[in-house]
Amino acid sequence: MASFFRARRVSLTAAATLTAAVTGSYVALRIPNISSNDLNNNKALNTIRDKIINNPVVPSRDFQQSSLIGANHSNPLDILVVGGGATGCGVALDAVTRGLRVGLVERDDFSSGTSSRSTKLIHGGVRYLEKAVFNLDYGQLKLVFHALEERKQVIDNAPHLCHALPCMTPCFSWFEAVYYWVGLKMYDLVAGRRLLHLSRYYSAQESAELFPTLARKGKDRSLKGTVVYYDGQMNDSRVNVGLACTAALAGAAVLNHAEVVSFLKEEGGERIIGARIRDNLSGAEFDTYAKVVVNAGGPFCDSVRNLADKEAKPMICPSSGVHIVLPDYYSPEGMGLIVPKTKDGRVVFMLPWLGRTVAGTTDSNTSITMLPEPHEDEIEFILDAICDYLNVKVRRTDVLSAWSGIRPLATDPNAKNTESISRDHVVCEDLPGLVTITGGKWTTYRSMAEDAVDAAIKSGKLNPANSSLTSNLRLVGGDGWDPAFFTVLAQEYVRMKVSHTGKVVPGVMDTAAAKHLSHSYGTMGEKVASIAQKENLGKRLAHGYPYLEAEVAYCARNEYCESAVDFIARRSRLAFLDTDAAGRALPRVIEILAAEHQWDKQRQKQEFESATKFLESFKSSKNAQFYDGKHT
Repeated sequence: MASFFRARRVSLTAAATLTAAVTGSYVALRIPNISSNDLNNNKALNTIRDKIINNPVVPSRDFQQSSLIGANHSNPLDILVVGGGATGCGVALDAVTRGLRVGLVERDDFSSGTSSRSTKLIHGGVRYLEKAVFNLDYGQLKLVFHALEERKQVIDNAPHLCHALPCMTPCFSWFEAVYYWVGLKMYDLVAGRRLLHLSRYYSAQESAELFPTLARKGKDRSLKGTVVYYDGQMNDSRVNVGLACTAALAGAAVLNHAEVVSFLKEEGGERIIGARIRDNLSGAEFDTYAKVVVNAGGPFCDSVRNLADKEAKPMICPSSGVHIVLPDYYSPEGMGLIVPKTKDGRVVFMLPWLGRTVAGTTDSNTSITMLPEPHEDEIEFILDAICDYLNVKVRRTDVLSAWSGIRPLATDPNAKNTESISRDHVVCEDLPGLVTITGGKWTTYRSMAEDAVDAAIKSGKLNPANSSLTSNLRLVGGDGWDPAFFTVLAQEYVRMKVSHTGKVVPGVMDTAAAKHLSHSYGTMGEKVASIAQKENLGKRLAHGYPYLEAEVAYCARNEYCESAVDFIARRSRLAFLDTDAAGRALPRVIEILAAEHQWDKQRQKQEFESATKFLESFKSSKNAQFYDGKHT
């Protein structure tokens, strides 16, 4: 049997690509053409990597705001990005690494919207492949090819925050077993060299050992076996914050809690040449000029477009996706459960995530709001759906957190047929100087950003120094990281804690805390561990969770954490994992942030009220609106 080895070019001195067939009889050598553009790209990439690795200190928020104010009419930015979600921060990173002068503003926090409320999966789209095959739809097949390529790219670019996850699909008939096995083997085939791991079939007995809570018998059915395949999983908001910080390190002026209130237009013309921006922390307003504005507002991109043209045709058809978090015993560590089609035709899943279980999801029409809330009937639907596949009692009281995210399904306003809503992304410039990027999904954020920057370069006749580099650029904390990095933290650092009596006592940097710091911050975890040791901030913020006080200080200094909600929801994931635990940690989080940002008592009170209101939108069992007796 032949096996193949693919050698990646690791430097400019690599003169050939070798493909060897072990049982074959030849060796083929190909001398690559190294163009001046390749040389230029490699030089730019090495320069940016040096900045990120050797001096990973982001500019202060005040400095970033000054940079935006300094972008005046005679010295404008090349690109101003509106929106700090995955796509917006991806655009900023792609553009700045091409040598363009870039600014970004986000009215709330990086990843405060849809990007922090995702399924946490990095996937190619098994369902799209099924549609492509049965509908002979080449467009759907292209979507899957592209998403599978980007899936591996996301994992490679943020290895500390992303990983491969085996997902089990139960089969209750032999037809299902064959159907899913063939389908998922096709999924492997389409992935090609971007394959994570091969799918395989397991018997009912083997499946029960791998997933002990999976029901082997149900209503008039019995488990025949399962097919396990692999997709990716991520800590979504931390990837998003990593994108923002990496862009800042590369030279972009990124500013959260800063809102576009109006657009600036050229005198006597319609072209947009900048924006009026309000700092939502201070209330101050200022103008920033740019050759092109990129609208990456996600579900709110129509609101941004309406600032420029009140008659602009809507692009967004919002869809709500609700997820719930359950205790870890609902699913084993390292194995997810995905049912492609439930009795009512929906997809349901249970995935291990950060020591708990995420279950979902729904897909229903919704209105666009800043703080979407899950409805009780949606939570009950998810509980009902997973109940059919588990041998444990499913209880509403086990719901630790529940949240709703708005998917920005998009239509192209310039398309002749506007009836078709796309799961793919749309890039358009229906208003001069305003390029809009929307739709798509988390998995393909990088290529979406690349497409948006290409469109902005064309619109503004910009002159980038090089082509896109993001396919080979790791996010801050990712370079030099490996899965064993947590051992360095465990062996070389201690957690110095202040006891309730005021005495400073040492505590071990246990494996749970070390692994958490390693996987949340990558190589930057050493900085957090150092703060825990040197500044006596080694105590846990909430019982049963590995989050440390030192993280609050680190995020305030290095990740633009400007509010309590910024920390409990996006820098840590405590609000998403356990709403009640986040509430208990809140006073201490505010106390540390107050020391970092010099907040007065009034600001601290406002932060507590704001964060409490935010947590009430996460419908944990404590915040349940009613009980119908089904899951008690």
